[in-house]
Amino acid sequence: MGDKAGIRILTVDDSRTMQSMLRKALEGAGYDVIQGEDGIDGLDVLQAADPVPNAIITDINMPRMDGFEFIEAVRGMEKYKRLPMIVLTTESDPEKKARARAAGATGWIVKPFSTDSLVAAIRRVTA
Repeated sequence: MGDKAGIRILTVDDSRTMQSMLRKALEGAGYDVIQGEDGIDGLDVLQAADPVPNAIITDINMPRMDGFEFIEAVRGMEKYKRLPMIVLTTESDPEKKARARAAGATGWIVKPFSTDSLVAAIRRVTA
């Protein structure tokens, strides 16, 4: 199924700049993009999404609800248990990586990211 049409990605990040970079990179690669501005907003967008996204990209450091809490909240919902979740962050700390994995993250991309590495990661998790 090499076709990206119909693959929808939810991005959750409180930085407007990052959100527009993500939208540009993902839409440029043919993905459908929906966006949330922090964990709480991300959950709202996720639950309202029809169709459900095929993968989520989330930041860690956000107000109101951070990435760890967001991942745990998504993993706590039966409907989204198996949804691939990629953490996109400036943190390269192995302890945070382990914590994200324990919370249920599927992958990890360090900012600044290249469009290629982002798209490759999405391809891997949505294949």
